[in-house]
Amino acid sequence: MALDTTIAHYNAPEKDLYEMGEMPPMGHVPKQMYAWAIRRERHGEPDTAMLEEVVEVPKLDSQDVLVLVMAAGINYNGVWAALGQPISPFDGHKQPYHIAGSDASGIVWAVGDRVTRWKVGDEVVIHCNQDDGDDEECNGGDPMYSPSQRIWGYETPDGSFSQFTRVQSQQLMPRPRHLTWEESSCYTLTLATAYRMLFGHEPHDLKPGQNVLVWGASGGLGSYAIQLINTAGANAIGVISDESKRDFVMGLGAKGVLNRKDFDCWGQLPKVGSDEYATWFAETRKFGKAIWDITGKGVNVDMVFEHPGESTFPVSTFVVKKGGMVVICAGTTGFNLTFDVRYMWMHQKRLQGSHFAHLKQASAANKLMLERRLDPCMSEVFAWSDLPEAHMKMLRNEHKPGNMAVLVQAPKTGLRTLEDALEARG
Repeated sequence: MALDTTIAHYNAPEKDLYEMGEMPPMGHVPKQMYAWAIRRERHGEPDTAMLEEVVEVPKLDSQDVLVLVMAAGINYNGVWAALGQPISPFDGHKQPYHIAGSDASGIVWAVGDRVTRWKVGDEVVIHCNQDDGDDEECNGGDPMYSPSQRIWGYETPDGSFSQFTRVQSQQLMPRPRHLTWEESSCYTLTLATAYRMLFGHEPHDLKPGQNVLVWGASGGLGSYAIQLINTAGANAIGVISDESKRDFVMGLGAKGVLNRKDFDCWGQLPKVGSDEYATWFAETRKFGKAIWDITGKGVNVDMVFEHPGESTFPVSTFVVKKGGMVVICAGTTGFNLTFDVRYMWMHQKRLQGSHFAHLKQASAANKLMLERRLDPCMSEVFAWSDLPEAHMKMLRNEHKPGNMAVLVQAPKTGLRTLEDALEARG
């Protein structure tokens, strides 16, 4: 059933192209739109890979929805798409240009002829998992295991960094109306990813009273992990790289915070048995002792929430308890992961990959936001023209704690409805 929505009435001309922030008549689909496009020959850092272009508005299939993008979230998918790493998006979708962006809030603008749950005018957020829906995993299994599973805005060419975006109807979820357009645009990817990591891998799904080590605790993923762990009645131990972020992480509900700069055990594992390994081992035990100072002597963490990868993975696999789980969703510091396998097999630890979330998980996470149990932790909002620079800040790890957003069709920050946006046009 579609959301109950009162569509604002306003006068606007029908045109083939609208300027940024200019609102077309409700439901009118122009021929062209502005977008930040990446082309294969421009792969590199975001400030050179992403260029504003005028492109065609995508056509809809029967189960597709066209969304007018009011604001979009900035996350590492955009950095990877620009760099062409770990794979080039062009190797998957084979299109001449790529529009990145895997998070957005917006308004349903057109629907395919078989879409029944949504109607023009509905205000929505978008989760980034797509699939073809016609295999066993999509029908009784886990859609994230479907051979057709793909990430919108990274493995598809039509992400959120454009005036309009094409998505599958099953990607839509109701937008929290108490949040601004920019606040509601920046949380779905990281929140749903964190939710599946913590609750999606039985029997190692998070339970009350457990302890979880969270890397990058002040970032987009980490800030939601801390809140979800706290909401579940478990204990989060956050890891930061800058002392100025300690109060932010503790304010989210962490039981304790460690600064990784106080330790020297990062990077790939030295050769087992070498002098370098002995030095690494002593420093890693020092890190483990610091965890015990929070959890209690001899109490290792039940789970490690991993995403840096290369620089932290050897330590993660050591400090997790016997029978515990290291769950990883990314490799932002590198993909060549090393660890001492003796501690994995003899202590029967689980190493689990995790990749975004399916609709039920994303919806469960979104419900927590709708019920105001979570904070979107939006740290910074960028103008449309500054979108490449926002990704450069993320690439250089210079962004503020929390999540970043960029305005697309929303004319300014602080707006919560279409009516607000229309009034703000002046």
